[in-house]
Amino acid sequence: MGRALITVRAEVPAADRARFDHWYASDHLPWAMREFAARRAWRCWSRSDPSVHLAFYEFDSVEAAEAATAPDKIAPLVADFDRVWGERVPRRRVILELVQEIAP
Repeated sequence: MGRALITVRAEVPAADRARFDHWYASDHLPWAMREFAARRAWRCWSRSDPSVHLAFYEFDSVEAAEAATAPDKIAPLVADFDRVWGERVPRRRVILELVQEIAP
C-alpha cells in the first residue's frame, strides 16, 4: 500500500471548543497541510466524546509522513499550538501506515 497518515488527537475543554474549531479550521490545518506537504487533510469532532478533536494528514508513503514530523519541519507548528493553547489542550500525534483498504 505505502500510504500513511499523521493523526493528531487533541482534548479540548468545552469552553474552548468554538475558538479551537475556528483556529484549527482557518489557521492550523491549512498551515500544517502546506508545511507537511500532505496530499490532503481533514478533521473531525468525536460524537462519542465531544472534547476529542482529530486531524488527519495523508501522505504517499510512511517516509513522507516521517519526514513531515522531523524536528525542523514540525517545530514551528508545535510552538504555535503551544503559544495559543498552552497546557489547556493536550494532544498526541501518531503516524499510521495503511495496510489494507477495501472499496466497493
